[in-house]
Amino acid sequence: MSHRWIDTTPELVTLVDEILAESRYAMDTEFHRERTYYPRLALVQLAWTGGCALVDPLAVDIRELARLLDGPGLAVLHAAQQDLDVLTHACGTVPSRLFDTQLAAGFLGYSTPSLSTLVNGELKVHLPKGDRLTDWLRRPLTPEQRSYAAADVEHLFALQDKITAQLAAVGRVGWAEEVCEELRVRPQGPGDPESAWLRLKDARTLKSKSRGVARAVAAWRERRAMANDQPPRQVLPDLALLGIAQKAPRTIAELSAARGIDERHTRGTVGKEILEAVTLGLETPVELPESEGDDLDRKLRPAVTLVSAWVSELARREKVDTTLLATRSDLVAFLRGDPGARLAHGWRAELVGDDVGRIVAGTAALAFDGSGGLKLIPA
Repeated sequence: MSHRWIDTTPELVTLVDEILAESRYAMDTEFHRERTYYPRLALVQLAWTGGCALVDPLAVDIRELARLLDGPGLAVLHAAQQDLDVLTHACGTVPSRLFDTQLAAGFLGYSTPSLSTLVNGELKVHLPKGDRLTDWLRRPLTPEQRSYAAADVEHLFALQDKITAQLAAVGRVGWAEEVCEELRVRPQGPGDPESAWLRLKDARTLKSKSRGVARAVAAWRERRAMANDQPPRQVLPDLALLGIAQKAPRTIAELSAARGIDERHTRGTVGKEILEAVTLGLETPVELPESEGDDLDRKLRPAVTLVSAWVSELARREKVDTTLLATRSDLVAFLRGDPGARLAHGWRAELVGDDVGRIVAGTAALAFDGSGGLKLIPA
């Protein structure tokens, strides 16, 4: 696909003005975050009715792209979740309207398809294979790299049109629009540092005081990683963090003896800050957070497993990606009676929630249908 290479801010301003006149635009991003806390944007691919452009964010003021994102046009992306995170950090905003071809295809029997799988399945086109380990930050990009990047947006309009037509035929356009909007408005960027410890493997096996230390030290690590823009594990490895949580060192000598600790963790202000976090953690022990089933009435906990089986059956029968239909968290929220439970509203209520309510109320039951599936029967 022929494309324009945009590597000056005036060119980007002109490009944004041009695309703002369009009703929709296709977008993709290339980025790296292996050596940084925040994703580092390396390339932005854009396509519209009039052409295609590759924008070099290393050479332009990429914040000019915010005018396009905030504009009225529909942004068409594939698997947009990480792109939205990258755009939030780089431009301070996300598209005002979004169509995610991966999400929408989930209502046609696909299960989180890759772009190449979807393009091949729907358009019978084979995308060129690229190097998955390409360094998109290196300049200049080769002609092959540019062509590969442009191919990521070349077929998005055709995909959107074909998927939308199929969704319209089965009355599911509104469903796809709803899940795309759910993704678009989902909070992006770093989470709460105070919750970072919950992502540690084996953190829940720690005792109460050790959990307090793990929470405090993990929060310190997260904030320092943000401030220095480096991966948290480069600030302090998980092994060292868990070792500190278990030993709760109170001196530099004790800290030095913890597993996974080396000199860079004990010298200067770092060692002092770690010990301060340990002290704070010991003063604020934490109990385990409630699991997804613990805050349910004990009598309803078996229902989660039962209705999960029904959700899987519905997903298979209706050719809908199970994760779009209902996650385990969705089921728990519904059974708990949360007012904002997704299964209590809209198309999910019609397809899933109403039947789940009948099963839990005892007015309906599940039975095998004789063909390896399940069916709903009066109780």
